Amino acid sequence: MAQNVNAEIISIGTEILLGEITDTNSVYIARSLRDIGVNVFYMTSVGDNENRITDAIQSALRRAQIVITTGGLGPTVDDMTRQGVANATNRELVFHQDLLDKIAERFSGFRSAMTENNRRQAYLPDQAILIENPVGTAPSFVVEHEDSIVISLPGVPREMKYLMVERIIPFLQSRYQLGIIKALNLRAAGIGESALDDVIGAELLENNNPTVGLAAHSGVIDIRVTAKADTEALADEMIAEVATLLRERVGSYIFGTDLDTIEAALVERLRQHDASLAICEAGIGDPVSSRFKAVPESDGLLVRLDQYQSPQDIEASTDLRDLAQRVAERISLEAGATVGIAVLSNPEQNRDQADSDVGTAVAVYLDGQTSSRVYGFGAQAAESRLWTSTWALSRAWRMLEE
Repeated sequence: MAQNVNAEIISIGTEILLGEITDTNSVYIARSLRDIGVNVFYMTSVGDNENRITDAIQSALRRAQIVITTGGLGPTVDDMTRQGVANATNRELVFHQDLLDKIAERFSGFRSAMTENNRRQAYLPDQAILIENPVGTAPSFVVEHEDSIVISLPGVPREMKYLMVERIIPFLQSRYQLGIIKALNLRAAGIGESALDDVIGAELLENNNPTVGLAAHSGVIDIRVTAKADTEALADEMIAEVATLLRERVGSYIFGTDLDTIEAALVERLRQHDASLAICEAGIGDPVSSRFKAVPESDGLLVRLDQYQSPQDIEASTDLRDLAQRVAERISLEAGATVGIAVLSNPEQNRDQADSDVGTAVAVYLDGQTSSRVYGFGAQAAESRLWTSTWALSRAWRMLEE
């Protein structure tokens, strides 16, 4: 029977808190732990401050059996992880001459002179288990504290990843009876997150194992099913059972799994229906057509593409939504296309505003029916291309389904 083991990840470095770098280390560590059946309930980022590092580790030790830190193991005065771990586990730092000798050998291999400050890296918390780092100069270590352990890894991603794969994962698997955690994402479109939540129902969303969660991404919603089990086969079986229930309830909104895209789903559906597409984009570049044409199987399906610098180049209309509806219908009928999509945006508008002050209008036409919506932001807004194209593609996919 697999143990229920919880871990917490602490990324250390003021540069993370200043937004100068993105903390990709914690994401990698979390995925690695998930794959061997270790729960991760908390991630913390803390700057280069001894007291705050100590507090973060102490808090983590109260919540988790495994605490993994990344960063702060270098030779400079702001590398304080060693001292923070020692403080949090009530022990002293101890100098290891043999460790310093190995660090010196590493520098010699690099044909570089070791500076005096590298001596700091030869200090480890008392009774720490050394993890040799053959791809860098920062030694890593494990400290056992009561019923928990603290594992300290370098912040350099290449070194951290190597040690996770070659040292840490085997160490954890030998120490704990771990199962496996697997996840499946069912990708949905054409329905809002709150409506999808309601249709799925509380009994599934509040289930403990497998768990079901929703994550919205600019018009597409991921339904994440996560199972923890002793074996991969059992986890797959648990996920399949819940996925079947989800497809029974919301299957008409599910277009794929994991990395599937809505544009690929639309291409597949157009081919299934022997259908074609016409697109008009004005004032916003090519958000819909570029995504559609990037799907290799889309060749021959796009029968008309109109592009303009501004909606005013089509017609001097004061009602952008009405114009988008009429354009989507017109290009579909003129081109003999099954589906018409129009995305019209005010190219100078850049602020989020109320929908009464329309910046962008999107319309999809199919078989005498038109579906449309408006956005307050214009073409220059960061959200405009992703949101408008995803809605247009997902709405066309959904209308073909209906």
